[in-house]
Amino acid sequence: MPRPDPRLIPTAAGPIESQVVDASLVAQHAPVLPPVLALHGGMGGHDQGLLLAQAALPDWRFHRVIAPSRPGYFGTPLVGGESPVQQADRHAALLDALGVERALVMAVSAGGPGALHFAQRYPDRCAGLVLVSACTDTLEPPPRMRERLPQMQRLARYPWLLAPMRWRVQLNPDSAARRSITDPALRRATLADPVAGPLLRELLVGSLTQVDRRMAGTINDMEQCARVGAIPVDDLTMPVLVLHGTDDPVVPLAQGERVAQEAPSADLVPLQGGGHVALFTHVRVVRAAVSGLLERVWS
Repeated sequence: MPRPDPRLIPTAAGPIESQVVDASLVAQHAPVLPPVLALHGGMGGHDQGLLLAQAALPDWRFHRVIAPSRPGYFGTPLVGGESPVQQADRHAALLDALGVERALVMAVSAGGPGALHFAQRYPDRCAGLVLVSACTDTLEPPPRMRERLPQMQRLARYPWLLAPMRWRVQLNPDSAARRSITDPALRRATLADPVAGPLLRELLVGSLTQVDRRMAGTINDMEQCARVGAIPVDDLTMPVLVLHGTDDPVVPLAQGERVAQEAPSADLVPLQGGGHVALFTHVRVVRAAVSGLLERVWS
């Protein structure tokens, strides 16, 4: 199924660049499943939001998938959308502009704070919430990430330097994936997986594409997560699914455990041995858990 080109969607909260996959593009008699709002993490954008949906949903083609670039990414302005609360309001404005009343919300990593505030502020519009390796509390970036940031800022100023880096990733994805998947056997199995492998390769190459259009949002995410505080979840009424790697070096498992303990209708699925890209390394477990949630919210 061809992916749609990203487009700048005018909303009451300003323009939001998004990819929107319309389930009606699938065969006429195929089942149409609930709309999904897919929220990317740091160094992301609409392309990585769509990767989240493709990895986590048992069959993403039968959903209307809405994958926005959060503020500061690609064509979505940062001004007025810096905080997680402001981002939640922008998510609602985007659904308004697309005529979507209610959606399943999925968020990965730094997309977590805005997703949680959306669920709090617009509970009737959030059919369910899926948090994948998500930031839900104060999070200081790991030293390795802080060390890499100046390098990425330099590369963003000289995009021609990124072409050979992308070529090396395509030539040797195993080497490129070592930073995020340290276990050699797990890394090889993930890259060989017919579902996870192509998606992980796309993530590795994509994160070295149009870096200049990802930097403002990434820096803002780091600043916001460093001061967000524990986002209250005890008043969430919708089903919540928390998927988190037990060995995540970026967002500690404890952040997912807290949400699962305090949200009234939450389930935690620990992804054993998974790191921050457990979405891909444990794709089968993720899909099975999301399938169960879909049966609960859309049966």
